[in-house]
Amino acid sequence: MSATERLSSLPDYALVGLYLVAIWLVLGTLALAVGGPPNLAAGFVGRVTVLIGAFALLTLALNLQWGYTGLFNIGVAGFMAVGAYTTAILTAPVDPGPTGTAGLGLPLWIGIPGGMLMAAIVGGLAALPALRLRADYLAIVTVALSEIIRLFVNWGGVSQLSVFGVEFGTGGATGISFPSPQAIVAGVVNGPLRPLVGLAESIGVSGPNVVNFGYGLVLLALVVVCYWVLSRLVNSPFGRVLKAIREDEQVTQSLGKDTRLFKIKAFMIGCAIMGLAGALFRGSAGYISPAQFRPAITFYVFAALIIGGAGSNTGSVLGAATFAALLFYLPARLGEFFPSVAGSAPSNIVEAVAALGALDPTPLVAFTIANVSTLRFVLIGVVLIYIIQRRPDGLLGHRSEPAASVDLRRSRLDGGERDE
Repeated sequence: MSATERLSSLPDYALVGLYLVAIWLVLGTLALAVGGPPNLAAGFVGRVTVLIGAFALLTLALNLQWGYTGLFNIGVAGFMAVGAYTTAILTAPVDPGPTGTAGLGLPLWIGIPGGMLMAAIVGGLAALPALRLRADYLAIVTVALSEIIRLFVNWGGVSQLSVFGVEFGTGGATGISFPSPQAIVAGVVNGPLRPLVGLAESIGVSGPNVVNFGYGLVLLALVVVCYWVLSRLVNSPFGRVLKAIREDEQVTQSLGKDTRLFKIKAFMIGCAIMGLAGALFRGSAGYISPAQFRPAITFYVFAALIIGGAGSNTGSVLGAATFAALLFYLPARLGEFFPSVAGSAPSNIVEAVAALGALDPTPLVAFTIANVSTLRFVLIGVVLIYIIQRRPDGLLGHRSEPAASVDLRRSRLDGGERDE
């Protein structure tokens, strides 16, 4: 058995756990190998853990809609904005001062579920007319809705409202501040877990990096909860109907299933998780603005799902980890890993390519490292093309579950007879 086959045969929890540990080791080792202090390595690990947790939540949500039900939703950023802004409005202080935006002053434990509920409601309202459309038209509707939401929260007319004497608003283009979810984790880390912070500081790791890593672990814990809930859901009779809709909606309708109702429910559940990710990821520092919800984030989530494999919850998590760590975060940090190389980069691509005429690739390498934050979009495109051509099912797309609850593969009968 090859190494790939052995890894693929591991239980899902072991496969994901080993993959995360491998990512942490790679980033930490790279930081230490270039002479960086332990605090640099801890910062890389903490930040990438937050990104993996956030993208895993989003990819699991999209996988429920697209991977299991076949709903082509490219308005992920819009539903994230609904969840984040609802949470912000519910929890922002009633008296924010002269430059702030007022909210309802509710605690976060009410605001975050409220954001999820509102994202689900908006998703349901959008799904009512949109799910009568074919997949390509549904995609147009969802991306248009996403932009409408972003432009709406950016509109000055809703930056500050008064309804029945209650002041609230979105803050318009300047955004809105509200209690930081990460500050709650910081309170726990610097309170009951203060001895761990002291231990980390003794080896050169700062307290903020410990808090950041702790917040990432909280997001990963939420990923575990969502993974468990979605796994139970898609393996239930409800989930088998979703997979049947994905395979052939007309046949599913002929069996007496109200496919439209099933699709609306799946769409709403996925949007609720997207709203949760929007509040905890984009709003982790206690501030959000319209610029944080541009359509590019929808592209990122689709890229993660394509890499991991649609129709597999485990593949969704692995795809999110691969994208967040190796394609999104690591390229942007290469300049910090190799500062001397990046510092010697030519000012433009023409000078970098011209040096190849003298058989000197160093300027091109330096230019690439110095501008890799922009060039990573090219890298993502190259990886997606390779995945689609060489492994169209993604890393774990071969684990995509069929709609049937039993194994329908039929083997040769005993006694030499064949099943006709």
